[in-house]
Amino acid sequence: MASYRLIRSAAVWVWLAAHSLPAAATGGPEARGLADSALAPRSVELVASGNVLLARKLWGEAIDRFESALAVDPRNIGAYIGLARAAEAQGLPGKAARFYREALEIDPSHREALAGQGIAFLKRGARARAEANLERLKALCAGPCPEAQVLATALAAPAPPALAAAPEAAPAKP
Repeated sequence: MASYRLIRSAAVWVWLAAHSLPAAATGGPEARGLADSALAPRSVELVASGNVLLARKLWGEAIDRFESALAVDPRNIGAYIGLARAAEAQGLPGKAARFYREALEIDPSHREALAGQGIAFLKRGARARAEANLERLKALCAGPCPEAQVLATALAAPAPPALAAAPEAAPAKP
């Protein structure tokens, strides 16, 4: 019985690899972020559930939902953003920046991910990288946009004392 489950599990992973990875690897339109209607419905439901859990400050359960959403549909940007928010809530800005980067790999012009990543950079003391994200946001927005305003406000605030004395890292690719 166990061998049947192992074979069935392997078959599922092979199918997932065959149907989801090539599109992302080719960089075609399927690799970009999709509207919720183009994502797997179960993945969208899991992200919604994760957001409710985040609002209730149940970080671990929310992370489980977001990770499950990505297992169902790895193109779900909302799941990456949810993971980033959970990491921020736990005081892990480096991990949050990584999740925002993964969202940006799917859709490089996702404004919420750019702003969130910029704020995570600020919390880590990488002011130049945060400013680069603000410039990208300004280029994306035809007029005023709330994401750029949030990041600009965060940049205008004084740095926390621990970060004010820390040397800034060289800007890297966001």
